[in-house]
Amino acid sequence: MTDEILTHVEHGVGRITLNRPKALHALNRAMCEAMLAALLAWREDDRVTSILIDHAGERGFCAGGDIRMLAESGRTDGVDARAFFYAEYRLNHLLFEYPKPVTAIIDGIVMGGGVGISLPAKVRIATERTTFAMPETGIGLFPDVGGGWFLPRLPEPE
Repeated sequence: MTDEILTHVEHGVGRITLNRPKALHALNRAMCEAMLAALLAWREDDRVTSILIDHAGERGFCAGGDIRMLAESGRTDGVDARAFFYAEYRLNHLLFEYPKPVTAIIDGIVMGGGVGISLPAKVRIATERTTFAMPETGIGLFPDVGGGWFLPRLPEPE
């Protein structure tokens, strides 16, 4: 487990908190695997009736995947990058198929992988500071976390 993801259950709500504020909660493999483990355990736990995903700190929800790690992996054998994407896409798929309601509280920057973990939520609570972005294309990556399909279909703000 990693301290970059905090999990606990309170009053029937399984809470996942992204806890890597110095890196704008950029996702790494350990974080994705910790979220997967919690979600898989809570899926079978009758005491957990819903899920809440949020973040620590004030700077933003999630800057996406850890591009520093991806670049370093790409300069060598790419094993770490492949393992990260495998964990991230398993997490995205699980969230889209999750049998219990998921709520995401998204404040500030939501990029790449942050889009992938917030868009599947049944309820998304955004603030006036929330900004979605898919900057991966600027560095040659394809935004494959559902953003290209789901972002243009989000309801207009009221």
